[in-house]
Amino acid sequence: MSSQKRFNVAVVGSTGAVGEQIIRLLDERNFPLHELKLLSSARSAGKKVRFKEREITIEGATPESFEGIDIALFSAGGDVSRELIPHAVEHGAVCIDNTSAYRMDPDTPLIVPEVNIDKISDHRGIIANPNCSTIQMVAALKPLYDRYGISRIIVSTYQAVSGAGAKAIQEMLRQSKEVLEGREAAPELLPVGSLPVKHQIAFNAIPQIDKFTENGFTYEEMKMINETKKMLDDESLEVTATCVRIPVVYGHSESVYVELKSDFDVEEVKSLLAAAPGIVLQDNLQQQQYPLATEAAGKLDTFVGRVRRDLSNPRGLNLWIVSDNLLKGAAWNAVQIAEYIAIEQH
Repeated sequence: MSSQKRFNVAVVGSTGAVGEQIIRLLDERNFPLHELKLLSSARSAGKKVRFKEREITIEGATPESFEGIDIALFSAGGDVSRELIPHAVEHGAVCIDNTSAYRMDPDTPLIVPEVNIDKISDHRGIIANPNCSTIQMVAALKPLYDRYGISRIIVSTYQAVSGAGAKAIQEMLRQSKEVLEGREAAPELLPVGSLPVKHQIAFNAIPQIDKFTENGFTYEEMKMINETKKMLDDESLEVTATCVRIPVVYGHSESVYVELKSDFDVEEVKSLLAAAPGIVLQDNLQQQQYPLATEAAGKLDTFVGRVRRDLSNPRGLNLWIVSDNLLKGAAWNAVQIAEYIAIEQH
């Protein structure tokens, strides 16, 4: 993108997986930067990151770090966001937060640009990035919601280990090697929760992402339920979710069943999806073409396939939705929001 105005941008959590992708996208997208400040924890301060033709030294994030910053992109965990975002807003920065800290705050817009970019101007200095699994699902369902209305959503996710961080990737790869060599896999990290019990992820599926709530759903599942209603501005929407961790490095996959409020034609549904911004339709059964995590990895779009009418409900529709959880599910969505802010202030 191009703009006459240049912005001072801070990336908080710049050494994390999402932070690294944000920095890469700011470079590749030629974001109109005046100054880029890279912030992280004290233990990462002093490290150098190459950006374009120069090196930037990472600084420890403090309340004073945001003086003169126009846009701050946060991806360093909810505690860091809760601590530092109020200071950043006080310094005049617009904060794009990739954690769950502000998502359900009624005064904070929860934005997926393809879904509700019209809400971006409602911010009071903070804009929330939704959960990675919610982003791709709502992006795909938005054109159907607008055309037919949706009364119910049932989603089962198949989520990549990168969603739990770099250590989870390392654990999966290590366990895979141990199993293939005939040794016992030693689980140390997953599932991430309050209990000390850990399970093998290699060659396995773990039906738990995040801690369990009192109602038996995990926090990840409740995020999908609540965030979907907020973004579609529809509290009457019935949503249920089961979130599962699988041994894939990058790319979340979702089996989604929706009940539409009006009759539909499957071919029209496919046309709507194919024309929707940020959506790529991959639905050619004769060629066995459908979205795959291995092919979605590294791409910015959300891929949809296996589009079919449900056999038990004439208004039921089944979809398979795949996207790179670190890109559209996190970094790219945040950079998209930053680009809209830049255009608004142009």
